Amino acid sequence: MDALQEQLRRFGNACREAGLKLTHQRLEIFSELVRSPDHPSAEALHQRLRKKIPTLSLDTVYRTLATFARHGMITKVETVESQGRFEVTLAPHHHLICSRCNTIMDFQWPSMDEATLPEAVKDWGRIDNRSVVVYGICKNCLDG
Repeated sequence: MDALQEQLRRFGNACREAGLKLTHQRLEIFSELVRSPDHPSAEALHQRLRKKIPTLSLDTVYRTLATFARHGMITKVETVESQGRFEVTLAPHHHLICSRCNTIMDFQWPSMDEATLPEAVKDWGRIDNRSVVVYGICKNCLDG
């Protein structure tokens, strides 16, 4: 079984566990997100899927992505632009975001993931996730 098929199998199981119907639209939206090398917005996913599913509305894409995120199937990456970007990668990682072209790149930072949190943060409550977002200008934009 290849990686895509394995992710789709896990997605189907996650839908069943969450009590969600595994509809054609949900499967296509998730599949497109898995195949995306970037971190697409809802608008970008909608544009990519319109050829396959002409009746797919942008509202359906937004609602579907929100449902997936609420059930922990995908992650929404908050950016400075008005639209969120989405990814399937759930393993701990962080993001570099270019302030010019809005490209997002994942990176690992194990020492940050394992660092002891300051006391003030520990007293805040329960920490479920650590995510660092670093903003700057990517090499392509600097060279261009």
